[in-house]
Amino acid sequence: MNVFRKSLEQKHRNRFAFLNQTRLARWAPIPLRLIVGYGFLQHGIAKLTRDPEAFAAILHAIGVPAPHLMAWLTILIEVFGGLAVLLGALVPLASLPMAAVLLVAIFTVHLPYGFSSIKLMSVTAGHAQLGPPGYETNLLYLACLAALVLGGSGPMALDGYLRRKG
Repeated sequence: MNVFRKSLEQKHRNRFAFLNQTRLARWAPIPLRLIVGYGFLQHGIAKLTRDPEAFAAILHAIGVPAPHLMAWLTILIEVFGGLAVLLGALVPLASLPMAAVLLVAIFTVHLPYGFSSIKLMSVTAGHAQLGPPGYETNLLYLACLAALVLGGSGPMALDGYLRRKG
């Protein structure tokens, strides 16, 4: 029985061993940079195009101090931080204010709605009616930022280009 089990374990272990090779694994940060960078950039652009004053009014309504200043700071962090992550430029530095924005969003908006980012309330006429999102997506963004800071931005990052040039 043990011989059979060892044989199965070896087959499973070796089947995906190619994924752990350094040449392939070094590309892992690319999808993280793309989704986090693009996501932040889109959130910032959406706030910018839908009127920053409207976002400031929302911040005022939930009790954020200096709502106009905080609205503009949030927009700038999302746009420029998103660009930095997307390009792989100064990711550890850009991640700090980005993480702060995510934590503020968790504790001021999403926490009361629980973990799940999808709350199916009902389905009417073929359309899903969703409730307010929880903090799941914010935690995913934080985990991706942590992975990029700890593991590096990977290939095709502006930081790597600047390091080689300097």
